[in-house]
Amino acid sequence: MVTTLDERRARRVAEQVPDPELPMLTLADLGVLRDVEVRQDGTVVADLTPTYSGCPAMAEMRADVAARLRAAGFARVEIRTVLDPPWTTDWITPEGRRRLAEAGIAPPGAAPRRTGGPVPLQLSATRRAVACPRCGSSDTEETSRFSATSCKALWRCRSCLEPFEYVKEI
Repeated sequence: MVTTLDERRARRVAEQVPDPELPMLTLADLGVLRDVEVRQDGTVVADLTPTYSGCPAMAEMRADVAARLRAAGFARVEIRTVLDPPWTTDWITPEGRRRLAEAGIAPPGAAPRRTGGPVPLQLSATRRAVACPRCGSSDTEETSRFSATSCKALWRCRSCLEPFEYVKEI
């Protein structure tokens, strides 16, 4: 028999899985962990939404969530990919934004509004002012549109002269 306690425990386990590309964030912080439920037969079903179409980290996310749930004693695990509604950087939690900044990565601003339909494959244009996560100055400049992942850009602060990554709004 499945209990509310089982479901809470499964959710806590899944919520603690770190993002493979931004390990200072959990999948819950990033907003890609959409739901966790335990079916009557004991199967744990976790829903994940990729950050964008073709996200190369998705396979690792799925494997990590499944492995952590199995290690916690859940024998049957199903990981589903949920595409609707599409993920947006607005789903990053306030705690996730704080952790990004603490790690020296500028968190995104508000995501551009879409009217529906498929998510464009081109990431949004960069904001005009990105505050430096190290010193807080808005006197910054983009040095490269892409960083270690396509959802981040490289920036440099003109005040403290430190380089930093910035998560683009999606």
